[in-house]
Amino acid sequence: MNDDAQILIARLLTHQTLRRDDKMVKRALSDDLFRAEVDKRLLESGLKLIDNVYADHVTLALHRNVEPKIFGAKDIWQNNNFGLTRDGVALLVVLWAQIILPKRQRQETHQAIDVDQSDMFDKDAPIPRAEDTSIGISYTALLADFGDKLGKKTRMDMNLGLLSKLGFIERRGDVVLEGPLLDLLMDTDLLKERIINGALAEVFKRAPLAVARRRPVNEAANDAEPVVADVPADTAAPDTQA
Repeated sequence: MNDDAQILIARLLTHQTLRRDDKMVKRALSDDLFRAEVDKRLLESGLKLIDNVYADHVTLALHRNVEPKIFGAKDIWQNNNFGLTRDGVALLVVLWAQIILPKRQRQETHQAIDVDQSDMFDKDAPIPRAEDTSIGISYTALLADFGDKLGKKTRMDMNLGLLSKLGFIERRGDVVLEGPLLDLLMDTDLLKERIINGALAEVFKRAPLAVARRRPVNEAANDAEPVVADVPADTAAPDTQA
């Protein structure tokens, strides 16, 4: 029995996320034999390891093959991810588009927020960490731009509180920041073109809402429970976390 694989999986189940620079996570990402053992054990339980070179954390999610057996027919679980209602999922996609897509562009061009101009195009440098490239957005601007479409202030506050508790975002005063899960459980390849050229095309024609750099500070989450609201949203549901 590989005790290290057992311990890593138990830690992920207990803590939900672990940082990529964690010693055991780094081993899982670099040691093929160890990763194969971890993947094998997770698959036996219907789980998979979710990692993303652009994210600072890793997590676990249900394997796609077992989702129908856990959640039933697809049309049922699409609107029941993490207990989020349609406006909550729509808000999640908006936040992902406003925070993650600009961060991804900075990472792909090796451009940290405080990078020296002479180093901006140094292609030999490693991909900057999320905490060095992720920028928060203003809650006030978010409410002004999307409040009417996403249930107004009360609904948005309730959904932001739930997203904070789930680990998708962090809040600090007026700033909404990337949480450890925001760049892990959304399919960038699937959503990027749909968002930029489709659902949020008009948003990306305006100036970005970026106002603050991400910091490892967690604000208390709003404990209010969401209620059902019929808000149309052309969004793709995130992977379902274990």
